[in-house]
Amino acid sequence: MRKASAEKPPPRKTSGRKGKPRRKPSAPRRGERRARATGGRPTGVAPDAGTAAKRRIRIGSPASLLAVVPVLLGFEPGNSMVVIGVEQPGAEVRLTLRYDLPDPGLAPAVAGHAMSVLAAQRIQTAVAVGYGPEHLVSPVAAALRDCAPEAGVTVTELLRADNQRYWSYVCQDPACCPPEGKPFDVRDHPAARAMAAESGGVLASRDALAATVAPVTGAAAGQMRQATKEAEEQVARAIARAARSGRKASVRRLIATVGLPAVYEGIRRYRGGGRLEPGEAAWLTVALRDLRVRDDAWSRMRPEHREAHTRLWTDLTRLAQPGYVCAPAALLAFVAWQSGNGALANVALDRALAEDANYSMAVLLRQVIDSGAPPSLARLPMTPQDVAASYDALEASDDASDEADEA
Repeated sequence: MRKASAEKPPPRKTSGRKGKPRRKPSAPRRGERRARATGGRPTGVAPDAGTAAKRRIRIGSPASLLAVVPVLLGFEPGNSMVVIGVEQPGAEVRLTLRYDLPDPGLAPAVAGHAMSVLAAQRIQTAVAVGYGPEHLVSPVAAALRDCAPEAGVTVTELLRADNQRYWSYVCQDPACCPPEGKPFDVRDHPAARAMAAESGGVLASRDALAATVAPVTGAAAGQMRQATKEAEEQVARAIARAARSGRKASVRRLIATVGLPAVYEGIRRYRGGGRLEPGEAAWLTVALRDLRVRDDAWSRMRPEHREAHTRLWTDLTRLAQPGYVCAPAALLAFVAWQSGNGALANVALDRALAEDANYSMAVLLRQVIDSGAPPSLARLPMTPQDVAASYDALEASDDASDEADEA
């Protein structure tokens, strides 16, 4: 069916291309290298940044604010500060930032980061909720109120929620916001019901979200270990044969020859509602170690198929054996960002960077997502044809180098 098409890989061209292909992304600049060493995050600040994507969500009261926060995040927040950028009139949600509650001394860093993101997005109004004990929430709340005027942001509501009660740092009317806190229960709130039905529910915690991308266990893990070992052996034998030719480009061509069809088939299968068998999944995770294969997959992540792509990369992130997690996890982070799901993007990036703290795609995505960049900026870096042209040019250069060495 046309709807499930993954766009067939462009025909591979031999060396000696004519014309000027687009260049591969350049080596990282100095600032990018420095970000790799630190994971791309400000010290002490680790936000989950997301947007409302295409949903129109309005917050008009403390009850509606408390109702929509878990659905915006996809999980029940605990020991968190959630800052929501809204657009007037109507308090429509534009951006959601969630931070773990820091030690009180780091409260200014959290507040400063949140306000810098809102200012960069030209968001002038915000609401916020701190979930947890007063001694941890109040320092961040005070820092937010201190930083907001300088950033040009008006904080119209600022709550603390704990044990099914909330307190307002803005409202001083004891009839409205009593000192002992006001009980709340948002389970039956209309906004929560409507959004939960649309998004598929709310997980119990961020740890529960992280568990959705955790490695598989039991029989599935055993199958993947064996299938991955077999795939590695096949690739090693084929590379050894190609290497005997003495040409670097021959090895690259071999990996692309087996890897690109695997990418195409995996994407096609998931867009059609299917899944990969363990042997197919293992082969694809091994092939994705090659940057040409990974970049070809990246170039096919069209946003209209993001739900299918999320299933694909979630499965492969969980199934991938040690040494093969980075590519599927980074691709999952990209499609989660496309969907406005910063929390899912971050737990995927946690998996990638735990395996390789310098994996450039993951580091750069973390920088972008931490900045609160909206899904509209999650543009594909190249088309499949651009990727093919770039790597064909690299192979042609290797061929020329090999011929010069033989001369």
